[in-house]
Amino acid sequence: MATLPNPLPALAADPSGRSLGLQLPPGRLIDATHQGAWHEPLLWHAERQASPGNWAALGSTAGRAGLLPVLLDTGGAQGGPAEWELMPGEMSYPGDHDAEEVLAEYWEDYAEDEPDADEDHPGRERVVEVFGEPLTYDETVAPYGAVWPGLSPARPLAAAPDARAAEVADSLVDPGSGFKEPRLALVPARRSADIPAAVGWTGPMNHEGDIARLCAVLRSWEDRFGIRVVALTFDQLVLSVAAPPTTQAEAEAVAAEHFAFCPDNITQGHHETLRAYAAHEVLGQRGWSFWWD
Repeated sequence: MATLPNPLPALAADPSGRSLGLQLPPGRLIDATHQGAWHEPLLWHAERQASPGNWAALGSTAGRAGLLPVLLDTGGAQGGPAEWELMPGEMSYPGDHDAEEVLAEYWEDYAEDEPDADEDHPGRERVVEVFGEPLTYDETVAPYGAVWPGLSPARPLAAAPDARAAEVADSLVDPGSGFKEPRLALVPARRSADIPAAVGWTGPMNHEGDIARLCAVLRSWEDRFGIRVVALTFDQLVLSVAAPPTTQAEAEAVAAEHFAFCPDNITQGHHETLRAYAAHEVLGQRGWSFWWD
């Protein structure tokens, strides 16, 4: 992956970050990867749990130093990023990929590989007994079909993207958000959409091995919907959305992109169809969350 000058090594001798114009709380630099120690730190994260206001207080200043904020949940079963088997050496550069080509490939590959609902397979009888008859592919992705429907048009901003990111970040550090131990982190990246590839995140590895391809889609969503990468866990990605869809038809068009990007959100989520997912998880939502099995 193409890299920027990394300001993080300066924090080894200057943990407060004053030389970078920052005032950091106690924290740690992370260079641990699946292949061993990386040649430079991949990220810094605070030792103490994040609280409301932390993102807004540090984000803009850190950006001027070449670092972008993201929340990391260090309280899951897989621990913190030092235990996440990061693989920065396996990532290409997001700018080398076209978002629509990536999504079209995912959509059409899924349509081609999806077995028919009536197809017999080991254990099918027990699955039907417990869960009922599965939906067909066409029922799942309606009103679309096997042919990629194309990108949704850009939406007008309803909020400043960075302000919306701070708002969503504050909601994630509140008790009851589902995040156990959120820590504010800083990552050297060109833009927020590049953060997962910059650290070599492997959360979607069962769906895509080169996360830069997904980051190309995130870049497109930055441009069209004002998203920011707000949080990562071992296998979950949370985005803020400054320009969410405002009609069901718009939400369904965006939900098609979500299905290509992360099929598990629908096939293993709370909403069995693209239409239901669009209505409950996309329409007017200020944040989008993705989880990969």
